[in-house]
Amino acid sequence: MTAPRWIIHLPTTLTSLDEVTALAVALRDSLGHLAVVDFGETTLSEEDAQFLRTRVFCDGLLDDAGRCRRRDAHDGPCAAAIDSASWKSGCPQSADTPTSLKRGDQAAD
Repeated sequence: MTAPRWIIHLPTTLTSLDEVTALAVALRDSLGHLAVVDFGETTLSEEDAQFLRTRVFCDGLLDDAGRCRRRDAHDGPCAAAIDSASWKSGCPQSADTPTSLKRGDQAAD
C-alpha cells in the first residue's frame, strides 16, 4: 500500500481568476525544479466555493514521457515548452485560458 499524498491549500488575497492563474504559473516556473511538487494537478477555486475547481495546466502525457505544460483545454498539440505570451495576455477568451468547471462538476482528484 502506498502512502497518501498531501495537498497544500494556499489561500491568496487575489480576487480574479486571471490573477490567481498568473500566480500559479509563476509558482510553477520558480519551483518547477522540485520533483516533490505536482504542478500538473494544480486547480483553483473561489474561497467560498472550494468544491468548484478550475484546472490550470493540461498535464497530458507526451511521447517522450514528459508532461504538457500548456494551459488546460488548449488548442493544438500538447507541448513541453510553453508560449509565455499566451499566459501573460490575460485575455479570458484566449484559446489557452483555463476552463472553469460547470456548477456541480468537480475536478478529478
